[in-house]
Amino acid sequence: MSTKRVLVTGGLGFIGSHTVVALQNEGFDVVIIDNLSNSSIDVLGGITQITGKNPEFENIDLREKAAVKNFFDKYPDIEDVIHFAASKAVGESVTNPLLYYENNISTLVYLLHELNKKENAQFIFSSSCTVYGQADRLPITEDAPVKEAESPYGNTKQIGEEIIKDTCKTNANFKAIALRYFNPIGAHPTAEIGELPIGTPQNLIPFITQTAIGKRKELSVFGNDYPTEDGTAIRDYIHVMDLAEAHVYALKRLMNGKEQKNYEVFNLGTGKGNSVLEVIRSFEKVSGEKLPYKIVGRREGDITAAFADTTKANKELNWKADRSLDDALESAWKWQKVVQKKEEQENES
Repeated sequence: MSTKRVLVTGGLGFIGSHTVVALQNEGFDVVIIDNLSNSSIDVLGGITQITGKNPEFENIDLREKAAVKNFFDKYPDIEDVIHFAASKAVGESVTNPLLYYENNISTLVYLLHELNKKENAQFIFSSSCTVYGQADRLPITEDAPVKEAESPYGNTKQIGEEIIKDTCKTNANFKAIALRYFNPIGAHPTAEIGELPIGTPQNLIPFITQTAIGKRKELSVFGNDYPTEDGTAIRDYIHVMDLAEAHVYALKRLMNGKEQKNYEVFNLGTGKGNSVLEVIRSFEKVSGEKLPYKIVGRREGDITAAFADTTKANKELNWKADRSLDDALESAWKWQKVVQKKEEQENES
């Protein structure tokens, strides 16, 4: 039997690119769709450098229904899809909700239309712990109620899950898993790929590394008056390589017919929460750098604490997050130094 081809949408993005590496390392052939709106074509070279294999690449905008259909006409053998392609900045989604609904919902619908025509299709959806809001209980299990979304971005993840669930109800041969991520951080240990935010970073870790390297004056810590031990907000930070590998486990679960229902949901985190100040201390330890930061007011919509109960993923996917917070921050810092060096070389030339 020839090697299975897997489609990864948004495969040049942060989590997508690391998942492509994990898939190729497991022997899968990968086709990437990315419209490069929030990623760089250079990532393709990084993936090849790590795995020694060049994934196929298609520059397609999934908002164009005809382009999605044409893709599946060109690759009729593809029936396994991992879907990352989506806009993901919470703040931007508040100011431009229609962009988020078009980008995150219509693209999903067009993909599902094509997959629904196949005899057997497997679909892994990139979802988020934002669907839980401020959970009533910690750690958060998959049975925790899905709360009203705090932002259009969060709402697109909730709606996306509903659309997939409804599709699964109407087609017993269509199988899907929604993976609810907590906070992915870090980079590949080779520093060939990592998180590449365009403009001002929206996430904590790239802001930390950019501050440490001198790109940003100081880090803002949003609020130190939360009801936590040190007053700062708590999140479950998971190494991106642990997260990437979980997608391979999820896909194999569906391919091997191990699923209990044709629509399943799993939390992906470490099962442990760290406060913002703990993250800063961990970074200072692994980098040897003193990080300038100041405490500022809370951000609207920020919750006090969120961390996963990973029992279900550990047992049913047979997957566990193995890498530590220190490992993740060390890899993020190594990656930041590589990025800085490239930028300096480009500026010189």
